[in-house]
Amino acid sequence: MAKNKKKPSLPKLTWNERWSKYWQKAGTPDYELPPGMAESVNEERDFLLGARTIENEMERLNRINNEFENGFRKLFQIGPAVTVFGSARYKQNHPYYKLTQKLGGALANAGFTVLTGGGPGLMEAANRGAFEAGGKSYGLNIILPHEQSVNPYVHDSIEFRYFFIRKVMLVKYSCAFVIMPGGLGTLDELYEAATLIQCKKIGPFPVILMDKKFWKEVYDLSLHQVNEGAVAEDELGFAARVDKPKDAVKLILKSIPKGVRETIREKQKIFEQKTAE
Repeated sequence: MAKNKKKPSLPKLTWNERWSKYWQKAGTPDYELPPGMAESVNEERDFLLGARTIENEMERLNRINNEFENGFRKLFQIGPAVTVFGSARYKQNHPYYKLTQKLGGALANAGFTVLTGGGPGLMEAANRGAFEAGGKSYGLNIILPHEQSVNPYVHDSIEFRYFFIRKVMLVKYSCAFVIMPGGLGTLDELYEAATLIQCKKIGPFPVILMDKKFWKEVYDLSLHQVNEGAVAEDELGFAARVDKPKDAVKLILKSIPKGVRETIREKQKIFEQKTAE
């Protein structure tokens, strides 16, 4: 009988050694300088994107405005929606993929539109679960240097050049957020939503951390921040940790405003009957 292979352990490097190793491979960063400064650093001009002229700035502003307008036009009628954040790296045979697929189906059965970043991995899993359950499924895809392809389980895909605009759309059109296991991008999205709720810029909307074990260290970090006086203790109640999709959906249904709840009442009854079986 074959022995289970141990996962390779990370090299024993210090934090600063990892920093040095990273920047040895990072290359020279592009940076756009104001016109006068750009002209005074001729030796750097090979890697400069260009001078920061008013014409360049206006072109950028037009692109930003067009992206916002396109997002508003395509998304303003999709609700009520729940955004699912998670890693693009987990494949179909991974337990996290299967868990996220079940979540997407449960959200669709409850009457919610499912929004994701539109890519592979857990984004695909959430869209797939909703799509196969007969619910609405949308992907907000980001254009990357190494192109992120749109997963096939969306009714419509909206492409974005700018991360911050895509994030605005995912937050603006949702009444809840479910955070699946993920990496730096997922943490960014989690803390963006948490900060907006903390500062009362949105919501309050429920934030659900799916898989208690995966998110344990984030919970511990939050307690550390409270102990150090960086976060108030009463600000930690924005997120709940659960393990089961049906528990996540029940928490969302309990937390959303009465008017939103009434718009999906019939599908909510169907969902409750299914989870009671």
